[in-house]
Amino acid sequence: QVHVQESGGGSVQPGGSLRLSCTASGSMRFLTAWYRQTPGKQRELVAAITPGGTTNYADDVKGRFTISRASAQSTVNLQMNSLKPEDTAVYYCNLGGTLNNPGKSWGQGTQVTVSS
Repeated sequence: QVHVQESGGGSVQPGGSLRLSCTASGSMRFLTAWYRQTPGKQRELVAAITPGGTTNYADDVKGRFTISRASAQSTVNLQMNSLKPEDTAVYYCNLGGTLNNPGKSWGQGTQVTVSS
């Protein structure tokens, strides 16, 4: 089973930036996605990137978040700019799914808190 690890969460004021990183113990040559979840709500897709570099974003993060792969295909980053309080959530990295359904490999999640 692939071990997925997220890093880079933290607390930031509204308008600030954070960068999340996702690494895996095996190949990351799958669709890699970032999801987020708040208490009482379902996990939602934030952004995804294919092995070829095609990206997809949720409407409420378009223009603010950027998903990218490191050149060695070993890391997928999520650059989050102009953060809003409603971006507060636990962010999870997921491997091997589709845009409609997540894969089986999840990280443990990293907390992002946006508050003044």
